[in-house]
Amino acid sequence: MARSLSRSLSRSLPLALVALALLALPGLMQAGLPPGPAEQLAAAAPRWGWRNVSCPACRVLFGALDLALQLEPNVARVGRLASRLCQDMRLARPPVCRQAVQLFQHDVVAAWARSVLRPPEACGLLLGPRCGHWDILGDWNLSLPSAPKPPVRPPEPPPPGAPTARILFLTDLHWDRQYVPGSAAACPDPLCCRGDPRNAPGAAGFWGTYGKCDLPLHTIDALLAQLPNDSAGDTGNGTAAFAAAYWTGDIPAHDVWQQSRGDQLRALRTVTALLRARLGGLRVFPAVGNHEATPVNAFPPPYVRGNQSAAWLYDAMAEAWQGWLPPSALHTLRFEGTIAAQFFGHTHLDEFELFYDEETLSRPVSIAFVAPSVTTYINLNPGYRVYEVAGAYPGSSHAVLDHETFILNLTEANAAPPGTPPRWQRLYRAREAYGLPTAFPGDWDRLVRRLQDDERLFQRFWFHLHKGHPPREPCGGPCKAALLCALRSGRAADPALCRPLRPALPFPRIQELWKRRQLC
Repeated sequence: MARSLSRSLSRSLPLALVALALLALPGLMQAGLPPGPAEQLAAAAPRWGWRNVSCPACRVLFGALDLALQLEPNVARVGRLASRLCQDMRLARPPVCRQAVQLFQHDVVAAWARSVLRPPEACGLLLGPRCGHWDILGDWNLSLPSAPKPPVRPPEPPPPGAPTARILFLTDLHWDRQYVPGSAAACPDPLCCRGDPRNAPGAAGFWGTYGKCDLPLHTIDALLAQLPNDSAGDTGNGTAAFAAAYWTGDIPAHDVWQQSRGDQLRALRTVTALLRARLGGLRVFPAVGNHEATPVNAFPPPYVRGNQSAAWLYDAMAEAWQGWLPPSALHTLRFEGTIAAQFFGHTHLDEFELFYDEETLSRPVSIAFVAPSVTTYINLNPGYRVYEVAGAYPGSSHAVLDHETFILNLTEANAAPPGTPPRWQRLYRAREAYGLPTAFPGDWDRLVRRLQDDERLFQRFWFHLHKGHPPREPCGGPCKAALLCALRSGRAADPALCRPLRPALPFPRIQELWKRRQLC
């Protein structure tokens, strides 16, 4: 999750920082500073590429910007320049540019004025480590209880006949209340499948669409409707009843340039009510996603009070979810020997990340299971995950024993006659598909090494990674090296974790390829 957060920030900050940098251009010229850096930046802007800007130019601009905004931050001035920049560079249609700037400008200026990033950090983010150090994964000081770390015991399979439990895992639903079947599936905006129906070739399908599109509510409802909602029984498609559901957020759509707090709260309450109705008395353990806030990714620290705080969202979530979360859920504690599993979403893909011991970086101690999204965004089938875990019995580890991924094949579903219920099907079962003796961290560590040498197995993983709808472009050598390093590197910035795979690329090049992956 830490790497995912880093990716999200590295995607959303550059445009805002470009706008803020251009704010400093007139001041630089009037102050009599050498015109070279400013002219260089202005010349590079129409081509949109920070790599065209030199490191000295970047540092001069952000140094002046940092001083100017700390002395007199002017939201309106920043907004006008950012909107003009967005339109001149054709980053989006003018209405999208204007709405995005209006939504983000107050938070961007407030954050910069509070000195979140210094000039070397900003230039390191935009130009790379050759120009400065930017590390959102830097060391944090945490106070731990005085109790010693429990002894580490290698994981063991449950004894024969021991009970197991099935956990439903839902993530990244991304309901688009403006989704219209038959509308344009291709558009210049960041989110499509909206607007008037045209029913032309390539139009949005009834159940969803491959493209820059999220889901209509009836597709999410169809997913939930075919699940068991009591403590016994079977739906006929291999999904036995669940002991609980984990729901890791990202409820609203990707129309991040036009969202209001009212939009976000409507999405929260509508989808929460749908889950309650369809899942009955099943225990649901929800978590907040980065898209719940507006502006997207905006989660101010606790010391930010008043209208700019996140209280409006946290209070609404507490009210909507209070029936699911008992007070005891607020008190948690995490060591290696007491963490049963780690469950994540956010990337929309079907993947995982390994964690190793701090002493040698060689012993796999935990795995972050990253489940696929319910939404189609971008070019994916809708999907969800079911985990099989050790059940409740004396001495149970509650560890993950296996998992299954289910999808809705959009080509098949949209081609069916109107009124035909969509058929959700199991795409694969992990241990069966990858030949894993168990699903413990050591098994996934060995799988990464096998994926490096077994091309057929790697292509199977690539197919599953994209929920049965992989990109047309094959994953060649550089792509494979970056992907395998990402699977092994829960701590993304550490080249030592990638080194045992003998990558053919330098680690900085692998990091560049990581950043190019689609972010959500």
